[in-house]
Amino acid sequence: MGKRLVVALGGNAILDKDPTATGQQLAIKKTVDFLVALIKEGYQVVVTHGNGPQVGNLVLQMEAAVSDKNPVLPLDSAVAMTQGSIGYWLQQSFHNTLKDLGLTQKVVSVVTQVVVSKDDEAFTNPTKPIGPFLSEEAAKAAQLAGKGIFKADANRGFRKVVASPKPTDIVEIESIKELVASNRVVIAAGGGGIPVIESNHHLQGVEAVIDKDFASELLAYQIEADQFIILTAVDHVSINYGTANQENLGRISKAELNRYKDEGQFAPGSMLPKVEAVIEFLTHRPEATAIITSLNNVSNAIKGISGTIVSDEG
Repeated sequence: MGKRLVVALGGNAILDKDPTATGQQLAIKKTVDFLVALIKEGYQVVVTHGNGPQVGNLVLQMEAAVSDKNPVLPLDSAVAMTQGSIGYWLQQSFHNTLKDLGLTQKVVSVVTQVVVSKDDEAFTNPTKPIGPFLSEEAAKAAQLAGKGIFKADANRGFRKVVASPKPTDIVEIESIKELVASNRVVIAAGGGGIPVIESNHHLQGVEAVIDKDFASELLAYQIEADQFIILTAVDHVSINYGTANQENLGRISKAELNRYKDEGQFAPGSMLPKVEAVIEFLTHRPEATAIITSLNNVSNAIKGISGTIVSDEG
């Protein structure tokens, strides 16, 4: 069995430019083609994914159709619904592509609950953007109408923000480990996982969306992945981003990346959580490597040719 990879896909990449189900499935097919090429080379692939745009759009749809007989469901249920739909699209696309290539791996999506602390400060300071980008005027109107809290997101507009507590455990981790050990292609922790808290040994959903990078890191650590790969819109992590002094980072040590983080080089809600997740993963698994790159560049990054490749020693 080859190297074990955990690959984290962004929800924005899945939504792409076409928010329809067909458009998202086409974007997923492009992603799956790249990942199946890795499976063909002998890598063992576990996939996670974001759902920020999808869960936000679902909440908007529910709010637009709300009535006594059609109430808005809580956010944890909306996360579960989008985890299921995106998992279904990924699972079907993997199945079809593997069959077309004559590969025998089976594919399974795991409805994944992720434990958070009820005392996490995120519940009093929401920061996780979900749903579509709005103008400042539209965001102010929505906030005045009681539709939530809206904040600027990476200079691209305003988005609704919700609590984003840190994940502490994955409820289904033992089942996921068994599936991985049996060489299944596993899709898990979608949308950062369904957020739950523990009370008297019982689980209870909470209103939140967990950052998929942190949940993916926890999964990668717990299944002892050899590489943790975060796919984003750019080929490299950069310092002095958007300036004349922009510098793309190639091979880099965890300590050096952490120093750049402490200097404030990475934007919150954009590159910062990816960098923090990579640092956390390598703290847990110093023998492994982590990669931040684009989908089109992932094969080169795994071969060490391109992308931002982070290790304990660099």
